[in-house]
Amino acid sequence: MEKMLNKVFVATITELPENLGRTVYVGEGKLELAIFKLSNGKIRVIENRCPHKGGVLAEGMVSGEHVFCPMHDWKINMSDGNVQAPDIGCVKTFQTEVQNNQVYVLLPEN
Repeated sequence: MEKMLNKVFVATITELPENLGRTVYVGEGKLELAIFKLSNGKIRVIENRCPHKGGVLAEGMVSGEHVFCPMHDWKINMSDGNVQAPDIGCVKTFQTEVQNNQVYVLLPEN
């Protein structure tokens, strides 16, 4: 059986700066996400904590499809959540949907 997804509004396209992260809270503030508008126009949403030491990824430097953790420079692919070698680990990624300039994150129903 396919999981049902909740569509949660997180931002408008116009309020997202290109190649800079933004922290958003969803689910009554229980889930902290980092949202990015990349230079190619794609929107990426990942969990906002590096798996290494919990660095805030929304504050990291963006290069292409990657964000660098601001604490120890771990390179994380925002499309699949995988930390790049030689480091190991991953962060959760979240599907997004854009409708009428509004960005939604798709979250599994509880």
